[in-house]
Amino acid sequence: MRGSRRRPRLAAFAAAVATLLALTVVLAPGPSSGPRRELAAVGSRYHVKVLRDTWGVPHVFGQSDADTAYGLAWAHAEDDFATIQRQLLGARGRLASVLGREGAASDYVIALLRVRETVDARYAADLSSETRALVEAYADGINHYAATHRRAALPGLYPVEGKDVVAGFVAGIPLFFDLDRILRELMGPARVRPVSRKGEAAAASEALGEETTRGSNALAVSPRRSADGFTRLAVNSHQPWQGPLAWYEAHLHSEQGWDMVGGLFPGTPLVLHGHNRDLGWAFTVNRPDFTDVYVLTTNPQNPNQYRFDGEWRDLEVRRAPIEVKLWRSFHWTFAREVLWSVYGPTLRLPHGTYALRYPGMGDLRAVEQWYRMNKAKSLEEWRDAMRLTGIPNFNVVYADCQGHIDYVYNARLPRRPEGYDWRQYLPGDTKETLWNETLALDEMPQVQDPPAGFLVSANSSPFQVTAGEGNPDPARWSKTFGIESHLTNRELRALELFGGDDQITAADFDRFKFDTAYSTRSATALRLQTLLNAAPPLDPLAREGQELLRRWDLKTDPENLSAALAVLTLRPNHDNRPPVVGADELVRRLEQAAHHLKATFGRLDVPWGEVNRLRRGTVDLPLGGAPDVLHAVYQFRAPDGRLVGAGGDSYILLVEWDREGRVHSRSVHPFGSATTDAASPHYADQAPLFARGELKPVWLEEAEIRAHLEREYRPGEGPGR
Repeated sequence: MRGSRRRPRLAAFAAAVATLLALTVVLAPGPSSGPRRELAAVGSRYHVKVLRDTWGVPHVFGQSDADTAYGLAWAHAEDDFATIQRQLLGARGRLASVLGREGAASDYVIALLRVRETVDARYAADLSSETRALVEAYADGINHYAATHRRAALPGLYPVEGKDVVAGFVAGIPLFFDLDRILRELMGPARVRPVSRKGEAAAASEALGEETTRGSNALAVSPRRSADGFTRLAVNSHQPWQGPLAWYEAHLHSEQGWDMVGGLFPGTPLVLHGHNRDLGWAFTVNRPDFTDVYVLTTNPQNPNQYRFDGEWRDLEVRRAPIEVKLWRSFHWTFAREVLWSVYGPTLRLPHGTYALRYPGMGDLRAVEQWYRMNKAKSLEEWRDAMRLTGIPNFNVVYADCQGHIDYVYNARLPRRPEGYDWRQYLPGDTKETLWNETLALDEMPQVQDPPAGFLVSANSSPFQVTAGEGNPDPARWSKTFGIESHLTNRELRALELFGGDDQITAADFDRFKFDTAYSTRSATALRLQTLLNAAPPLDPLAREGQELLRRWDLKTDPENLSAALAVLTLRPNHDNRPPVVGADELVRRLEQAAHHLKATFGRLDVPWGEVNRLRRGTVDLPLGGAPDVLHAVYQFRAPDGRLVGAGGDSYILLVEWDREGRVHSRSVHPFGSATTDAASPHYADQAPLFARGELKPVWLEEAEIRAHLEREYRPGEGPGR
């Protein structure tokens, strides 16, 4: 699982990295060659057809899995070629050669983390021949598309290789446990955390990142709690609605047993979460203490040495060239120092030398695990795939045609010694802080087939995911793991809704998913009570607003007359932990929000849907939902004073298996399948559904797809773009 805040944060990060760039510079023409036309010839090796349904969703039918991956690459490129190319170029560490300074930070991190070295060293040994065939076929599909759309192709990228696809996984996963935030913290002007010393107690980590779109909901109900005996699953990740982490829906089918539908990101050759005919799963981001920062003691006589267990060790030192586009075909090439120590990636900064260590470092098997999960046909096969732990993080909620539901706090947590506060920086001069082992799958917090018959995961504690018996006992896990203990509003509401209904109907399941309320136990409700208990404001408009908020029912449906003032004043956050906000500050916010609404709309009791909007091209619709409700929406303020959705609920997929194990599903995207093509009829055709909280059918059988067929083609032939 990035919203509207992402650009300024990346710009600040890029600026920080730029100040560290060495002043060794070469001015030279940049790459000018595009994809060779002969790359189009690879298409003859693949046997695949693409069926686009009336919503524009691609259903890719291949003879082999590799054929299907090739077809997916072509189909996705039709809808979002620019983003796919940037992802692949970024994974190669050459983003700045096209984007200029904006891409330099990314290229530096690729070099720092040894992404390419990991892929080159482990590609043949750690990936099965089937997985290598899959990623190489996907690369061929991108090459074929580029060769026939040369004007849209980026210079210096082609030919794309399977290793580029795998590198995207290696580089991308650490961002979901906030490695980018830690790097920005280190690159600040001064050290911001103390160094833990032996004997200090560890405490549970509650440090979430700043992003409000990295949340998600995953919900499952088994036959023991459903009114009709069905099994249901909600796949509901919260992502930005545009960009490299925006969901794209596809249905992938091969004659080798691959039959998966769900969401994927630009540059990924398979479904990341969704369902096949037998089972499905949904991810949510978890935030234990994944990453450790070590402070190294360097040798005063030799800055390229550091003390470790009483001896001086040499840092591995090299200089990574970072090519930055300046103007047209002219590029600067900077040589940036990248270091490596016994702990891992190392940075030399004005306020110290620091090393990083995190689970999955040097591991490229995430794509292998995802492929096996896509092909699994039973809980046992799916769990076998999960045991790879190539995907080092995420909560996972599972459901299947046999009525099983399952939850795993999938976290490859380091086995750390007691005696240090692992939330702080660590001494980098002793093997005592150098961990090498991580938890296996069966040692992680998990719940299978709970007696209550439901599971919920909404970026919260893994120790409260169901009602009654069955929740994991937190006493079994050391505080050194830093496992979350808080509950988001979404988790509170899900536990209240699912736990309060022992005969959940299909309509109930939909209603719970699209719930727009804050729990009376939420931080938002507590802030509201603080404000209502405050003395009446001196400002007449604020006094009117305080009375309006007394009538708020904690809901954010589009017709709600108090929600606009409430959201603007109380500023709900995604993790539900109340910052220290006193009554005086809340009154100040109330005055500010009240005057904004009066100036913009002429009234305080403006319906929430007039303020909260879904905008896409010429589409402008009222929208319910708000931060950290189950129908989550995260917004930015537009020049006209309205709030415009930019992330949160994104691709929503609701799945059910009936009593006979037959699968049916429905989905919706906030915009449509043509994620960047404004000329397409599918650029915003799902927006009205999304704004109303409705879903479209997902068609799996070829006959029903053909009954709702918009076009059929083979990549490079026929009416495809």
